[in-house]
Amino acid sequence: MIFPEYRPRRLRKNEFIRSLVRETHITVDDLIYPLFICEGKNVKQEIKSMPEVYRFSIDKASEEIKEAMDLGIKAVLLFGIPDKKDEVGTSAYIEKGIIQRAVRKIKEKFPELVVITDVCLCEYTSHGHCGIIKNGEVDNDLTLEQLAKTAVSHAKAGADIVAPSDMMDGRVGRIREALDSAGFTNVAIMSYSVKYCSAFYGPFREAADSAPKFGDRRSYQMDPANSREALREAYLDIEEGADIIMVKPAMPYLDIIKMLRQEFNYPVAAYQVSGEYAMIKAAGKLGYLDEDRILWESLISIKRAGADLIITYFAKKVAERLHK
Repeated sequence: MIFPEYRPRRLRKNEFIRSLVRETHITVDDLIYPLFICEGKNVKQEIKSMPEVYRFSIDKASEEIKEAMDLGIKAVLLFGIPDKKDEVGTSAYIEKGIIQRAVRKIKEKFPELVVITDVCLCEYTSHGHCGIIKNGEVDNDLTLEQLAKTAVSHAKAGADIVAPSDMMDGRVGRIREALDSAGFTNVAIMSYSVKYCSAFYGPFREAADSAPKFGDRRSYQMDPANSREALREAYLDIEEGADIIMVKPAMPYLDIIKMLRQEFNYPVAAYQVSGEYAMIKAAGKLGYLDEDRILWESLISIKRAGADLIITYFAKKVAERLHK
C-alpha cells in the first residue's frame, strides 16, 4: 500500500504536538458568568433543576463574585428575582429594585468588574410575560417604554452593559435613545438579537420564577425552524445601536452563530442556557457521559462556530480548569 506524503496523524502523536497545532482555544476572557440575585441576607439557595447553581442574596453574590474574579473571570450577567411582582413589572426599574441595589453594591466592591444586566420584564411581571399585556396580548410598543426605563435605571446604578432579552421589535433603538438622553452614551448594549422560543429555558424559568402564567412566548421569540430570519433580527439590532449581538440558546443553534460570524463584523456572544447546563450535569451524574469532557467539547464547538463570548453557568468550573 502506498501512503500519501502527508500523514495527518503525525500532528496528533501526543498532547504537546496537538496543543501546538490546535485551532480553537477557550480562555477565561471568553467567559461571562450568569448569576441569579434574590432578596434577603445570607441566602445561597441551590436550584433543583440546575445542580451547583444558586440564587444569591446580594451579600452572598459578592462572595461568589470574589471567587470568580480570583479565577480570572471579568464579567457577570445579573438576573433579578424580586419579592414583589405586578402586571407591568414595576420592580424592574425602581431605584431600590433588586438589580439596582445589587449593581451598586457590586460596583462599589469590584469597580473593575464588567457588570452586565438582563433587561426584560418576565422576572418582574405577575403574568410572567416579557412585556405589557393589553387585550390578552403582549403590546410591543407599550413594553418599549418600560424596557427603556429599566435600562436607564441599571445604568444609573453603575451597569457597564445592558442586555435586552425580551425580543420586542425596536427595543434596542429605544433603549439606545433613552441611555443617550440620560447621559449614558458609554453604556453598551449586548442584545439578545437571536433568541429562539426554546424548550431549553425550562430550568431558568424555575430559577427566576418567570414561566408565563398563560400562553407562551412564540409571538415574540423566534421560531426554531428559521435561520434566515436570524440575519434580519441581527441586522435590525445593529442598525438600532447594538454593540454586541447574541444567539440563544447556543448548542442547538451553532449554525446560526456561524451565520452571524460570517455576516457581521461585530462581537458575537452565545448563551449556553440552563437546559444545556442541566443536560450535561444530568448525563454526567447518571454516568452516561464524562461531564468534564462533554462540557469542554460543547464550549469548543460554540467557539469554533464563531462566538467571541460565551455566557455559561459552568464559567467558574471552566476558569478553575484554565487556572491550573
